[in-house]
Amino acid sequence: MMMLDHIYSLFRLARIYSSLILTFNEERTILTNRHFLAKMNDIQSFKVGDDMSKREKIMLAAIDAFKEKGIEKTTISDIVKAAGVAQGTFYLYFPSKLSVMPAIAEHLIAQMVPAIEKELTQHADVLDQADALVEFIFAFTRQYRDVLALTYSGLAATEHLKEWEDIYEPIYKWVAAFLEKAKQDKRVRANLNCQYAAKFIIGLLESSAEQMYLFTETDTEEVLIQKREVKQFLLYALGIETP
Repeated sequence: MMMLDHIYSLFRLARIYSSLILTFNEERTILTNRHFLAKMNDIQSFKVGDDMSKREKIMLAAIDAFKEKGIEKTTISDIVKAAGVAQGTFYLYFPSKLSVMPAIAEHLIAQMVPAIEKELTQHADVLDQADALVEFIFAFTRQYRDVLALTYSGLAATEHLKEWEDIYEPIYKWVAAFLEKAKQDKRVRANLNCQYAAKFIIGLLESSAEQMYLFTETDTEEVLIQKREVKQFLLYALGIETP
């Protein structure tokens, strides 16, 4: 168990350091897949609003500041000015500018879990659910690639990197529970270890999507090939039979 957790951490670390080469002044990308654009629009956007808590305002203002100036050059003064709060208020929630990074990651996951659940529950067949999960992760990664890049690079520069697996625990638990039910219904292989499989699946899907959207400029044909291969790999790994 400890060895596998160590492997997961090293895997994340490699991806995080790879993201340091990205520039953060890219324009926001818009999904070309209209079906999943509608799904993504259900997720709260990264904009500071009047109805948000001060902590949320600080966090979302930090995202914009980091994107505009870069993590290194951004100051706490820049963040609080954009958030419309006093500098002392910042320190009530965060001890430093880099300590905002785990909150950004938590915000992403908090939105991702219910959105995945909503998407997958619309499909009764496990084959369709597996397909929908792949499509969702790719769509989510493309829409929020700028925020993901910021989060990875920011966590790599802090002691908060060790919190990454804890931040991901909600999505691991949800996927594990989903797999457990599929196992009970005999829709996946009987000897599947759902706890480990959940981590493998999320790692596989995120890494595959990030290869397309975070680290390179990829054309549509390459994305389609990548998704097709990932879907086939996932079906074989779970023991899902195709018609």
